[in-house]
Amino acid sequence: MAENGAPQPTSLARAERFIWLTARVLEQRRFAYHFLGGSADGVEAALAAYANPDGGYGHALEPDLRGPVSQPLHTAHALYVLDRIGRCCGQRAERICRYLTEVSTMQGALPALHPSVRGYPAAPWLPVLDDPPSALLATGPVVGLLHRNEVWHAWLFRATDFCWQAVESLERTHPYEVEAALAFLEGARDRPRAEAAAQRLGSLVRAQRLVLLEPEQASRTPAPAGYAPGEHHFAYDYAAAPGSLARRWFTDAETDRALDHLAALQREDGGWPVNWRAWAPGTALEGRPMVTVKALLTLRAYGRLAARQ
Repeated sequence: MAENGAPQPTSLARAERFIWLTARVLEQRRFAYHFLGGSADGVEAALAAYANPDGGYGHALEPDLRGPVSQPLHTAHALYVLDRIGRCCGQRAERICRYLTEVSTMQGALPALHPSVRGYPAAPWLPVLDDPPSALLATGPVVGLLHRNEVWHAWLFRATDFCWQAVESLERTHPYEVEAALAFLEGARDRPRAEAAAQRLGSLVRAQRLVLLEPEQASRTPAPAGYAPGEHHFAYDYAAAPGSLARRWFTDAETDRALDHLAALQREDGGWPVNWRAWAPGTALEGRPMVTVKALLTLRAYGRLAARQ
């Protein structure tokens, strides 16, 4: 209870205030859709501001890539937003697939960074190459979401083959690549093959310690090589919902500890922090509302989110 006897605002109510105070219009619209009964049309209208005539998305939709040009990582994020509102289909998906065809590598897959971004600010850990290789990091989420929404397009054939080969041959990996592999497997049409690949992937995650199973040790545990101090992945980063393929990687006790940790990360201002390296003033400001919506969706999926007061 508050000092005046009024009930304390719930996590959701506190997050709502944070969103209205700090978020881009897109995250405001997403929050309203997921938690306030808002319309999918509103989300789609906000997302359209990031769209380009080539069918891709740019304009810092992913905050670590600045500038107006379309990029595969922006487009993967757009597909995620569209999937969550049930709009990843029709002419919209057709336009996106045309863009993906244009920017694909010789293997028919996507580079993490297309050279068109050269001249615009981008995170320093994303090198701009003239002839970038295919990357599971960009291709996996796109292919998985398109399959999940039963999109049929010629681009998907070679891109799907690339993803299967990349996922099933993974040996040494890192957390964000694991997330991309999971995104592919969640949508892959061959479910027995996907489940087998996910089981193997989970074994790699545990063997290579790519998940921190004791969240209370976060401040004393080194982050994976190349990651910022404190940039850890927890069970909920891989298993964002009980039905996730990755949920089987963790015991009930491990999952509960991770969710307790996630709930406790909410700050006094109502938002969740970003744990990756902030390299420019706008990236953390734009990233925190995105992380906040994701945290709320995860907590709700596990029945951990109290109703808004």
